[in-house]
Amino acid sequence: MHVPMTEEQRAIREGVAAVCARFGDDYWRQHDRQKSFPVEFVDAMVKAGWTGATLPQEYGGAGLGIREAALILYEINRTGGAAATASVLLNLFGPHPVVRFGSEELKRRTLPRLITGEDRTCLAVTEADVGLNTTDIKTFARREGDRYIVNGRKAWVTTAQIANKILLVTRTTAKADCAKPTDGITLFYTDMDRSKITVREIEKMGRHAVDASDMVIEGLEIPVEDRIGEEGKGFKYLLHGLNAERIVVAAGMLGGTRSVLDRAVQYAKDRVVFGRPIGKNQAIQHPLAEIWARLTAAELTVWAAATLYDAEQPCAAEVNASKFLSAELYFDACTRAVRVHGGYGQAKEYHVERYFRECTSALVAPVSQEMVLCHIAEQMLGLPKSY
Repeated sequence: MHVPMTEEQRAIREGVAAVCARFGDDYWRQHDRQKSFPVEFVDAMVKAGWTGATLPQEYGGAGLGIREAALILYEINRTGGAAATASVLLNLFGPHPVVRFGSEELKRRTLPRLITGEDRTCLAVTEADVGLNTTDIKTFARREGDRYIVNGRKAWVTTAQIANKILLVTRTTAKADCAKPTDGITLFYTDMDRSKITVREIEKMGRHAVDASDMVIEGLEIPVEDRIGEEGKGFKYLLHGLNAERIVVAAGMLGGTRSVLDRAVQYAKDRVVFGRPIGKNQAIQHPLAEIWARLTAAELTVWAAATLYDAEQPCAAEVNASKFLSAELYFDACTRAVRVHGGYGQAKEYHVERYFRECTSALVAPVSQEMVLCHIAEQMLGLPKSY
């Protein structure tokens, strides 16, 4: 990553790379083919302490910032484990609403178990008929004494198949009864009670090593102690975590871009056609050089967003720009890598086809490119709101 790093940050990147080096391309191809969760990799990351990197030291974490989390995700993707991003991502940003807004009792009860790998969590936000309009969610938590009773549906819940904990976004006041659409939303971090939660895996194009699922919640009981912060204030808490998510996701995309760029460059050097390496041809050179230039600029943008976030400064513009630039670049780089490889770009032994299948999700998640542009147009350019 072409950014100004401290010696500690360089050491973090090298440490993560050392763990990732034990899990080569064949490991990820196998899990992609078998659609199996990369347990060995996640356990190795837990043992090395990287899954608790951003959590507070008083609970057993390293107390590092989002800049360091971005380096971790970048390195995982750069070394071939693009699908693994989701397997450790929630530990790096998911607990942030708990860390920032949860009670001391909730933090002491839950964070150490995340750090040690005893608990694995999933994040349930969106719903099939809601998409990115989070304020329109229908999943409802009704308080009854010292408990909430939850009913509803969630969609595209990553790692729901293996999680024993869930960070759940609900309504506690109907949207129609709120002064603002963002009012009345409440967050919980609680047990994944499978007697009350039915999970159905979604068959998808890529990222086969990590599941995504639809979820039906019927009569789930949640103790008041598992609520994050105040009732009805959850939308603000969620946004705090989502900014962190977009930064580290963008960093992961850039690591993936670096990986496919390196693979394409090496193939262009090795592949000889008409008596010369194809990398000697400008039709091959120029697109790869452009990707390198865009990658350098995008890395600096992501780093700027992470720096502002860690300094608790306004960073929405930089965060959204980071996500947009990284997703477009990742898709373009994967497409170019397949084209440089020619027919072999579709062969699994060269791995670029796996990146291509996975990179398309970057254009729509965790927020679509179009919604990012709407935000920038309204907030940065002062244009009328379009939605």
